[in-house]
Amino acid sequence: MPAPSHLIVIGTSAGGMPALVQLVAQLPATLPAAVLVVQHFAPESDGQQLADRLARHTALPCRLPADGDLIEAGTLYLAPPDRHLLAKDGSTPHLLVTKGPRENHYRPAADALFRSAAVVFGSRVVGVVLTGMLHDGTAGLEFIKRCGGVAIVQDPHEAEYASMPESALRNVDIDYVVPLNEMGALLVEITARRTPDRKTEVPEDLKQEAAIAERVVGTTDEVLRIAHPVPLTCPDCGGSLFEVEHGTLLRYRCHTGHAFTADALLHSAQQSLEETMWVALRMMEERKNLLSNIAARGQGPYSVQQEERIEEMKKHINRLREFLLNGGNMGGNGSTAVTPED
Repeated sequence: MPAPSHLIVIGTSAGGMPALVQLVAQLPATLPAAVLVVQHFAPESDGQQLADRLARHTALPCRLPADGDLIEAGTLYLAPPDRHLLAKDGSTPHLLVTKGPRENHYRPAADALFRSAAVVFGSRVVGVVLTGMLHDGTAGLEFIKRCGGVAIVQDPHEAEYASMPESALRNVDIDYVVPLNEMGALLVEITARRTPDRKTEVPEDLKQEAAIAERVVGTTDEVLRIAHPVPLTCPDCGGSLFEVEHGTLLRYRCHTGHAFTADALLHSAQQSLEETMWVALRMMEERKNLLSNIAARGQGPYSVQQEERIEEMKKHINRLREFLLNGGNMGGNGSTAVTPED
């Protein structure tokens, strides 16, 4: 098979498989591009079964790639569950399949794929974000735009879960917002165009981040070339975080390779705060029970004192429980993130 003229990279999460089935059914076997797909699945998912499901609805061969596979035109590659799928340059473009650090808590991550594609294929990349929750793919589309590529999102009004397309629209200069039934024709049209004469220069910071992802772990010195330290800790490993200095989207990463958009980091902080408060509630309940046991065995003024402390503890418990149950006061919408495996 010939090398692809373009690379189409697709990121999706909740509601993604029905959307992918509808989209790939529109792509012809003669497509001059390769299609690389990141769908968020549970780590224990059967990736080959998922690739076979897509294959039943498209003329394109659908593969679950292995590390080192060549990137071929007219072929769809689905990222294996719990593995990043990356594009890598060389004598011929090929794929890396790695268990590197999560980005925005995801592996595979659309951001990681989109960045590697932008570094290798530059202006010949078409990035697509479909239905899904939270923010993966937003930073990736910015990477693609910085390298001269094309950014497309599914119309949020028809997406089963609009969060991923809406996040991209809020933060990135998107080229096309289209419903799924028009997206296939648009991709065929874009990839049929002549390759741009002038190759857009790939920013050095993106090359650096792509290299960190490829090697699974970076160093503090490498991260300091593209970011500066901030008084925050990585929610995945507890290491120091660095604020990335390039691009318009506020992002953070640690030297081990974990990376986050500001929105993803805020969401993680909210979840950690809620978990900590539930632990505090449990400890307060245990203290109340211990005071009750002490009061039951005491007599006179000491017993009265314990009873007063119990009543005070009950008030604190009730306030904290009410606060936790009213999730709107946690600094977000209080909802639990929906994942495909739910």
